[in-house]
Amino acid sequence: MKKNRWLIALSAIAIHLSIGGAYAYSVYKLPIVTEMGWSETNVTVAFTIMMGLAGFAAALFGSLVEKMGPRKSAMVAAVLFGAGQAGAGVAILMDSVVLYWLTYGLLSGLGMGIGYIAPVSTLVKWFPDRRGLATGMAVLGFGSGSLLTAPIATSLMENVGISTTYFILGASYFILMILGASYIAPPATGYMPEGMKNQVEAGTKVVKQDLAQMMAKEAVKTKQFWMLWLMHLVNVTAGLMMISVASPMAQEVVGLSVTAAAAMVGVMGLFNGGGRLLWAAASDYIGRQNVFVIFFVIQVITFAVLPHTTNILLFQVFIFLVVSCYGGGFSNLPAYASDLFGTKQLGVIHGYLLTTWSLGGIFGPIIVNTVKNMTNSYIPVFYIFTVLIAISLLIALLLRADVNKRKKQIEKDKKDKVGDLSTI
Repeated sequence: MKKNRWLIALSAIAIHLSIGGAYAYSVYKLPIVTEMGWSETNVTVAFTIMMGLAGFAAALFGSLVEKMGPRKSAMVAAVLFGAGQAGAGVAILMDSVVLYWLTYGLLSGLGMGIGYIAPVSTLVKWFPDRRGLATGMAVLGFGSGSLLTAPIATSLMENVGISTTYFILGASYFILMILGASYIAPPATGYMPEGMKNQVEAGTKVVKQDLAQMMAKEAVKTKQFWMLWLMHLVNVTAGLMMISVASPMAQEVVGLSVTAAAAMVGVMGLFNGGGRLLWAAASDYIGRQNVFVIFFVIQVITFAVLPHTTNILLFQVFIFLVVSCYGGGFSNLPAYASDLFGTKQLGVIHGYLLTTWSLGGIFGPIIVNTVKNMTNSYIPVFYIFTVLIAISLLIALLLRADVNKRKKQIEKDKKDKVGDLSTI
């Protein structure tokens, strides 16, 4: 059966939209604490396990995902994530915190990690003309999952209770992910969409050549891999730091009301999701290496200015910019990796890079909470991140210079080869 690449994209979105529903965990927190009598810490531990495991699962099972293919991998993710969410309902019925950690935390985390990378490398291959847009569409679904799940879960808990809510949502995620998995398949080797093929044949479009085609074990030995890894680690850490304390930070620093701070958090979700698509789409035109430089220029200015910002509206705008860069980093990461290392083992390489997701989730909140406890102020946090981001900007500039140098070398080699052939 001939596949439609836009339906492939829709299938990827269905998978990412489902696992992204886990970001709505906060709506479960108070009802579980109130009804079950569990401590807030115990409820939060499940989410910490899930998010911490997701990034490492992506790295650990990346090679398995490549071997199994996107369809089987996404189906495994559907079983794990659906069972994890529905299993949380069983844990509620049994009043077992440990079972809640094992289901909502462990199973969902494994399903999230595998489900996150399963469709991405395939989607990149279907969109050789617009890699950024392709990855942006997928991770937009992930970033937007909580926007759909939060109101649905809240309504269900009010009407049918917590455990039944988990059963219904677990089954829904499973069905949606299986439907998405059933259509996903990689394109034929060397695939190009019809319009792109015609342009290439007419000489009006030049196919952008990857700088290399590497196996994952080769990629991790390059300085480019670790430069990209460090850049993304700082970008994720800054974003998750901001997301973790946005409401109390805005209330303390510029005097935002509780209601206004809650509204700001909602808008942050839009910038997180929107940034994933818009920054990724822009990268197809201005280049991934330039987008990461722009991320760090925006953020180094933002964090340097935030301590001196007293205007409520401007303070929120700065936060939205940081969150959009955070989201954009996730959508540009696999596309940038494919530019640098090719698509041969992109799923594995992307998985390794996603360890920054787990580490950023640990470092971001730890840095901000430690500094706040020591100084009783959020202001020093801004200065710390100004320095970290300035270092990342330097790395991004060095990597961009390296990419441009290698591109010029590839063009020179092409011209030399053409010249050699013409003399035969």
